[in-house]
Amino acid sequence: MPEDDITHPIPDLTGYITEGQIILSHELYNQGYRPPINVLPSLSRLKDKGSGEGKTRGDHAPTMNQLFAAYAQGKKVEELAVVLGESALSDVDKLYVRFTKRFEEEYINQGFYKNRNIEDTLNLGWELLSILPRTELKRIKDDLLDKYLPLVEV
Repeated sequence: MPEDDITHPIPDLTGYITEGQIILSHELYNQGYRPPINVLPSLSRLKDKGSGEGKTRGDHAPTMNQLFAAYAQGKKVEELAVVLGESALSDVDKLYVRFTKRFEEEYINQGFYKNRNIEDTLNLGWELLSILPRTELKRIKDDLLDKYLPLVEV
């Protein structure tokens, strides 16, 4: 697509009607991550209908929402560090940077030949969320935090 512009008429009009969009990242690709999915602009129109109790696991939707929010915050903090320097980051900001790095290395970078099921994916999500202070996990109810948040330090 011309200059990676996903709004350009060529990619916009030549695709198929789908139930979502997967946006790839040159940055992640160049770092060797496979598949190099840019999580933030990608979307699924069916995610709410295909997750939750009776379909996946009761913590699926809130965990997904918290992972997305934490990753978005981590990317903002990374940009801030580029402009102001790492010394300007708070202790919590540094945890977001750590979370973001591991999220990309372990969650996004699944590889093409690894078959990670939903249970393993959710458990990995909880492991990654345990990097952050519990007070930062505002999108997940306390009962789910009590049930799934690992008690070990990461």
